[in-house]
Amino acid sequence: MDWTQPIDAYCERLGPEFWAEPWNAVTNAAFLIAALVAFVAARRRGGPDAGIALLIAVLCAIGVGSFLFHTFANRWSVMADVIPIQIFILVYFALAMRRFAGMAWWGAILATALFAVLSAAGSSALPGVVDLNGSEGYVPPLLGLLVVGLALWVAGRRDAGRALVTGAAIFAVSLTFRTLDRDVCGAAPLGTHFMWHVLNAVLLGHLIVALIRYGGVRTAAADRTA
Repeated sequence: MDWTQPIDAYCERLGPEFWAEPWNAVTNAAFLIAALVAFVAARRRGGPDAGIALLIAVLCAIGVGSFLFHTFANRWSVMADVIPIQIFILVYFALAMRRFAGMAWWGAILATALFAVLSAAGSSALPGVVDLNGSEGYVPPLLGLLVVGLALWVAGRRDAGRALVTGAAIFAVSLTFRTLDRDVCGAAPLGTHFMWHVLNAVLLGHLIVALIRYGGVRTAAADRTA
């Protein structure tokens, strides 16, 4: 495999140059801003604890990895883009099961493994059913976020449930912008992918802050005993 093989996947890119996707590249700063907001929120509550610190670090990696992909735009940089996103999804799900749902760690890990299997199956099946311009893999996490949010609401964890359902709404709008990038290209040369970055940064920052506020684990010391 040629890891330097160019990838031209977005409306804004017109050539192989480093800055051929300026809006798609620069808007990745939103992830770093979201990470800073989450860090400040954690500090105000005596943290960040280990779980929150990991999420903040992965959020920074998402911003850096996506920047690399939208500048170098080749096979190795696409891995830098997608791997941190997948790590964030799984880590957040496990922490949500632990801190929102109150599962023991072994239960949270098993639930996360089941979620990963179902997500992989759904992501593989969807392209044969509907064309979402490469966004099919994000539909299972969106549904998972919505289902967990509603379940928490019904179980009486209304603050956490409301936060996750709100996150699902942001995610749905964000995913719409990602999906429409190719279809609006003729009318909007910049495309819409950059809005995926901005709204995803809002989403991920919101989800971390929700975990800080409603997750029940406030400090690193508390996390060690949880």
